[in-house]
Amino acid sequence: MFAGFDYGSSNCAIGVLSDAQTENPGTEQVKLLPLYQDQHFVPSCLYALSRELICEAVGLGISDASQRDQYMVQRSGQLRLAAAARRELDLLPGEQTLYIGEEAVANYIELPDEGYFVKSPKSFLGASGLRPEHLAFFEDIVTAMMQQIKRSAERHSAEAITQTVIGRPVNFQGSGGEDANRQACGILERAAQRAGFRDVELLFEPIAAGIDFETRLEQDRIVLVVDVGGGTTDCSMVQMGPSYRGRTERQGDFLGHSGERVGGNDLDIHLSYHGFMPLFGLHDLLKSGRPMPAQPYWNAVSVNDIAAQSEFNSLQNIELMQQLERDAQQPAVIARLLKLQQHKLNYQLVRCGERSKIALSDQAEHPVALDFIEPGLQHSLSRALYEDAVERPLSKVMNLMAEVVEQAGCQPDLIYITGGTAKSPVVREAIARQLGDIPLVDGDHFGSVTAGLTRWAAGLFR
Repeated sequence: MFAGFDYGSSNCAIGVLSDAQTENPGTEQVKLLPLYQDQHFVPSCLYALSRELICEAVGLGISDASQRDQYMVQRSGQLRLAAAARRELDLLPGEQTLYIGEEAVANYIELPDEGYFVKSPKSFLGASGLRPEHLAFFEDIVTAMMQQIKRSAERHSAEAITQTVIGRPVNFQGSGGEDANRQACGILERAAQRAGFRDVELLFEPIAAGIDFETRLEQDRIVLVVDVGGGTTDCSMVQMGPSYRGRTERQGDFLGHSGERVGGNDLDIHLSYHGFMPLFGLHDLLKSGRPMPAQPYWNAVSVNDIAAQSEFNSLQNIELMQQLERDAQQPAVIARLLKLQQHKLNYQLVRCGERSKIALSDQAEHPVALDFIEPGLQHSLSRALYEDAVERPLSKVMNLMAEVVEQAGCQPDLIYITGGTAKSPVVREAIARQLGDIPLVDGDHFGSVTAGLTRWAAGLFR
């Protein structure tokens, strides 16, 4: 069985093809496996009763004895902390301590300030300046998620999955360059091996999306693939069609690549900042007549930025917010900001921004209930505000398109857009404007990368 694993910033999915399906390469139908109930996609998030228990869950989930023994030695200090956390929480042997996807979200919403919650861990993998213990921690988060996803996939396939191609963005981190990419790829590969995949290869996500689209082409074309995902946007200019389909060596067919860590998460964050933060005192005045400092508000919603979250939760920032509350003309709204930090509600607020973004695709106004902040607190966001709020991240997407066209030295015959964020009319219209009258084709916004990864796996491991 050949598998493609889309470990995405917003969602995760696994697609498979059997040996019998691969006799006519490029025409077979990829099957997406259910990962939670009947859902083929699970949100990329994790919730643990204690962050120390993530390491324990990984160790228990490693099936290969030699890998497990090596891991236990490497993480001996963290495993001692996990044992102490288990005693402190009075947990029974075998009691579930870690959740992913929808279950992680449900547990976070129910108990936001009691456990450890992380959303879109893929966004952090290329971060610069991480100490070895931080790298090990993110490696454990990715491994724990992959272990659970792989077990779910195997339950539904009734067959072991040992070979996979995993998607990767062109660039994990805008400022880290190839060092950041090597760091992130290393984390993905080690995590996959500890999750039980024997053979692991990585493939650029926009190329994977293009491979899936190629099965639909009846004549050769130069295609600009624009993959606007949750954490990254990637663009590739690719020669594809019947003459290229089925090749296992495609490097010469790819005329240009560009990518940056900007995607749907950034749209959620910008909308949350401009749409919700005024309810917490942004743009308000101090008693002195001076404006509120903006940085605490930006840090509050920057849930995909390790440094911003560390600063927002630092003692220095808490003391600053307490001083702002004393000095504010409207101290009650600053109290909301303090509550947001104290009870770790900022992820939930940005989730409201994400849901609003989706709703504003179909409606001009969207009412939002913020009872988790304050009973009866209501707000409404407009599509016009959304369009203004996301102008900056959208301009980065447009720059990536321009960059790949310049690299390729030619215009595409058509533009193929995919990725969950590309479903937004605001994003789609901006892409359409960028290159004029070139035809625009929509792909399977959530499944095209997974399908392409699976097809590549079939050609690679056959």
